[in-house]
Amino acid sequence: MPTTVKTTPTAMHECGRPMPHVPGVTHRFVPAHGATFHVAQAGHGVPVVLLHGLPQHWYAWRKVISELAGDFQLFCVDLRGCGWSEPTRRGYATADQARDILAVMDALGLDQVHLIGHETGGWLGFELCRQAPDRFSGFLALNVAPPSAPAAELIRGAWQFWYTSFWEYPGAGRTLLRRWPWFTSFLLRRWAGRFYHWDEAALREFVQASRTKGQSRAIERMLWQFVLHDIPALVSGRNRHRNLAVPTRILGGELDPVCRPKAGVEPVPGGHLLPETAPKLVAAAARDLFE
Repeated sequence: MPTTVKTTPTAMHECGRPMPHVPGVTHRFVPAHGATFHVAQAGHGVPVVLLHGLPQHWYAWRKVISELAGDFQLFCVDLRGCGWSEPTRRGYATADQARDILAVMDALGLDQVHLIGHETGGWLGFELCRQAPDRFSGFLALNVAPPSAPAAELIRGAWQFWYTSFWEYPGAGRTLLRRWPWFTSFLLRRWAGRFYHWDEAALREFVQASRTKGQSRAIERMLWQFVLHDIPALVSGRNRHRNLAVPTRILGGELDPVCRPKAGVEPVPGGHLLPETAPKLVAAAARDLFE
């Protein structure tokens, strides 16, 4: 059985880093699909799985947790190699990560859930809803373009992902993440918006996590697999007619410097980090869709 421990400011996993404290959150380490995955759990009620973006981890949902834990049972999963989930040499392609999440759900006894995904986690959410539509009763995607968007539209906006060129190349990406923490901090500040005031401890947590051996390699490998597999599928238009059977709502920040709202995306106030800067808005959208 997965191990459940209470969250404390000094709680640690084998990576040696202290676990951030969020009131009401407990932590489980779940063996699934060839690795051990960390899951932060809170609340009671209908289950909701939450998938973070890069370069963050489960703690990116801390503000949304406080908004939704009274209505739902929340399972914030650290993607393979991120946060406190086990890093491995392989398994970072989108299709493989979708199988990760389905295996974690199986281990947790979750037959069907609602799903929320931010950025990379949102992209992964589309794949999950295609692979196993019967496992998801609703999907809220944040700060991500749908795979079904016209290829020409996606290509025109590709330059906005310029920062990934620093992180995606094998060997170089992990090195830059470890040695250029100022760059990660710069991007997170930029994505949140010039008028957003970060909790410096939270910002430091994400920057330091991305510098670890495991997460720096995971970010590099996820992005490189995206280059090898997902981009060719987008350019060729193979995903354009793969409609989702799961009820889906997509929110995009009006000032998002990475992924401006396109066709099929609802524009809302904010930038690229809606769970950080607009948690009440995210929670309200989740309630409207899921209830």
